[in-house]
Amino acid sequence: MKMSQLFTKTLREAPADEVAKNAQLLIRAGFVYKEMAGVYAYLPLGIRVIDKIKQIVREEMNAIDSNELVMTSLQRRDVWEKTGRWDEKTVDVWFKSALQDGTEVGFGWSHEEPIVEMMQQYIKSYKDLPVSLYQFQTKMRNELRAKSGIMRGREFVMKDMYSFHATKEDLEAYYNRSIDAYMQVFKRLGIGEDTYVTFASGGAFTKFSHEFQTICDAGEDIIYLHRGKNIAVNEEVLDDAVKELGISREELEPVKTAESGNIFNFGTQKTDEMGLYYTDRDGKRQSIYLGSYGIGITRAMGVIVEKFADDRGLVWPEAVAPFRVHMVSIGDVASEAQALYDELHAKGIEVLWDDRDERAGAKFADADLIGIPHRVVVSEKHIKEQVYEYKKRTETDAQILTHDQLFAML
Repeated sequence: MKMSQLFTKTLREAPADEVAKNAQLLIRAGFVYKEMAGVYAYLPLGIRVIDKIKQIVREEMNAIDSNELVMTSLQRRDVWEKTGRWDEKTVDVWFKSALQDGTEVGFGWSHEEPIVEMMQQYIKSYKDLPVSLYQFQTKMRNELRAKSGIMRGREFVMKDMYSFHATKEDLEAYYNRSIDAYMQVFKRLGIGEDTYVTFASGGAFTKFSHEFQTICDAGEDIIYLHRGKNIAVNEEVLDDAVKELGISREELEPVKTAESGNIFNFGTQKTDEMGLYYTDRDGKRQSIYLGSYGIGITRAMGVIVEKFADDRGLVWPEAVAPFRVHMVSIGDVASEAQALYDELHAKGIEVLWDDRDERAGAKFADADLIGIPHRVVVSEKHIKEQVYEYKKRTETDAQILTHDQLFAML
């Protein structure tokens, strides 16, 4: 893509009312547009990052035999009333409205109840189990606080997965497979080393759950780590968890974190409440075990920004960067830059080409702000010498490389 084709422009300053670093940088670099607190539009560069994160998650969910679907955002009141979670005293983040005929509806903040309702049509016998389903969808939550940029949104993209099982043991086995899959996701996103499976409260979901907490100064949570035993506990359940896990509070180290994902074991509570059962080999009716698994896609994007950005701008890990190479042309080198651009594309390397009529300093500053992993400069001087200037975003000094050296580096 050529930067001259982007409708967005980089900004020197972020909106005055934006306090979160992740949103400030994403707005300035042209990845997102702020509609209101906690609500952001994702622009062409931002969409590319979101799609990269989605694809990593998709591959890992497919690897544990889950099927992708897309459910509805509009939610029926009667479905949620079956479990008591339509009541705003139980769930206080609902956005609700009414259809033209007066029917009251909600906008999906999660999908346990609707997917259990849907599976009434597809699960009848033991032969239909187990089954796992996931989706990528925009969720709506009427959050009281929305000051963390895209890390806590009122409207955000989430991957939610649900698994149905005939036995407690089968659910537990899949639950553990999901933990491994989630850790693989965070490893591929570049935040795996600082992400911990954390014992936490289930909140509006169930009594206890597991969170995936990433060490991050901009996070809103405090977890307590036992590094020797690789145990992490959310502050809100610390006393209960210490008893449950048989560890001493004095052994734990408090750290600030951001929640990157969560998983819940509902047992048979949700399916029993909603009347979803299966018939076993002997023709007897049995309860179904349910697991629920979430990753905030846009939140993960925000965590990555907070973790890696520096004083010059964004710094994207290669796996989620909108492009692999940021090519800057300086001077009368359009034909030579086009030739390199075409060659990079032919080799499957994604390129953002700054072909604008701007001074070199402005182009370099924008390259740092946008944060693409590799920068290549094509200039009149370098063309004469048959070399290119190359610099990694994470490094300060540039190198002068021949054509072959450049492609070996990329």
